[in-house]
Amino acid sequence: MTDDTILTFETTLLVRDTCLCMHAQRAARSLARRYDAVLRPFGLTNGQFSVMMALNRPGRAQIADLADLLAMDRTTVTALLKPLERRGLVNISPIEKDRRTRSLTLTEDGKLALISALPAWKQMQAEIENELADADRLRSDLRVIS
Repeated sequence: MTDDTILTFETTLLVRDTCLCMHAQRAARSLARRYDAVLRPFGLTNGQFSVMMALNRPGRAQIADLADLLAMDRTTVTALLKPLERRGLVNISPIEKDRRTRSLTLTEDGKLALISALPAWKQMQAEIENELADADRLRSDLRVIS
């Protein structure tokens, strides 16, 4: 049984209008759809683009490195990597010292895919930043809570 004096419709409106988590999730889904749309012609999702860009580094990475950087669990990172590996965009190989640990690298085809997709990403990035009052402030504020 609920207490109708506490859980009023006004409370629902308060949560709807002020909940930072809900607004951040809604914005994240909207942004993801927009980036997905511009990356689709290159056969990439925004998540795959982010993972591949995170692999564009000197040396090799491990799944834990990507999970930390992207604030994802290892299972989600692995699921993002599998189709990229099948397409030959990412190389996943066991590390000699610990065969359970995987080493990740971007292949030459992966680098070419990023080079192809990057202009579309830059254009979408510029469009979104132009819609915002202060993109740098937003990035800074998001870093505080992530």
